Amino acid sequence: MSTQALVKVDDTAAKHDELIQLVSFMLADEEYGVEVLKVREIIRMPTITKMPNVPQHVEGIINLRGKVIPIISMRRRFGLMENENNLQTRIIIMDVAGSLTGFVVDAVSEVIRIHSSEIQPPPSMVLSGGIGQEFITGVFNHADRLLIIMDVDRMFTDDERESFGTL
Repeated sequence: MSTQALVKVDDTAAKHDELIQLVSFMLADEEYGVEVLKVREIIRMPTITKMPNVPQHVEGIINLRGKVIPIISMRRRFGLMENENNLQTRIIIMDVAGSLTGFVVDAVSEVIRIHSSEIQPPPSMVLSGGIGQEFITGVFNHADRLLIIMDVDRMFTDDERESFGTL
């Protein structure tokens, strides 16, 4: 009895079409997604302690179970118009280059499971639109809306990441 397969399976195609889980969130009526493995937790808005002489997009710091965590306003970071926090506003605590950082978002939507083959590269015009756009890794058509997929590790320069450690 032969143990050879009748049909040869292409392992490379299976590896390129892996299942990816994203946490989707809203920001100024647009939907964004980050890898679920980057998200440590999602919390309601606590009192944020303001810090002097920090970049404009840094809201301040919070104490989360004994750890001091810098909080970034995603609206300010992306140059969007400010919005009042409401009952849907959340902070997503993420691992950014080995340290915990909180990001204020308008709302957290859901966890989405997609195949990597469904992700389209962002248009080159978007990436050349300005400094700091390289954190946009792809776009996914989700329920007749486009979800912008981000890599939070590439959202900040090395100097910015180092400054978070000193807050």
